[in-house]
Amino acid sequence: MRLYCGVDIGARSIEVVLFDGAQIVEAGIADTGARPADAAGELFERLLASADLRADSLAAIVSTGYGRNYFKPATRAVSEILAHARGVSFLFPSARTVIDIGGQDSKLIEMDSEGRTTDFVMNDRCAAGTGRFIELTGQIVGVSVESMADFVSEHRHSVEISSMCAVFAESEIVGLLQSGIPVPSILNGVFKAVARRTVSMAGRARVSPLIVFTGGVARNGGVVRALREELGMEVLVPPEPQITGALGAALIAAADDRGK
Repeated sequence: MRLYCGVDIGARSIEVVLFDGAQIVEAGIADTGARPADAAGELFERLLASADLRADSLAAIVSTGYGRNYFKPATRAVSEILAHARGVSFLFPSARTVIDIGGQDSKLIEMDSEGRTTDFVMNDRCAAGTGRFIELTGQIVGVSVESMADFVSEHRHSVEISSMCAVFAESEIVGLLQSGIPVPSILNGVFKAVARRTVSMAGRARVSPLIVFTGGVARNGGVVRALREELGMEVLVPPEPQITGALGAALIAAADDRGK
């Protein structure tokens, strides 16, 4: 059996997927930390051990993400745009739009009927609209990122977050708290602001059904709901939205091997 590996080294997290050509064999997630190459290597070795494999048993390894060139065992490095599109197309063959929101950036990818990237737009220069902005909000209001979705699940009211700059929005959120605005309303306002910024970044006309939402922020049900409301369309989320890039890299590794 031929086995393949995809490694996605992002600014906040690292994902590794072992793939047998048809399905995921093992997958794992770790914090990037201050030494991404070491963190990626440790996660890679841990998954190999879990699957009772050795690195030389892998037919090909493809890395992606901002730190893709740090992973020396990789046989090839590809952009995260290509990897996310390939991973989403495998999971949802009818997908035409990918919205990916990670810790430090957000991106919208357009795809054709073959799952090939036709265009994309990316925000990697401003924290607003990213997971970091949501993390900062959680620190201010005293709610962990992991519990946010449950915290707002029964709450529909939201307040307007007018500033689209993370620094000024932080001051605005503090002011709302001091004014006695309920925390769930503030969180819903932040989720709506993230959704609004993501959609406006690309232009609504570039968003075509079927839409798939990936990245760590896609695990937050409040943001998923806000995106659906902002777009007025269904937005699907993979069972493990954070590993899509690594899965795409593994799929590319398999395709490279078969093309030899």
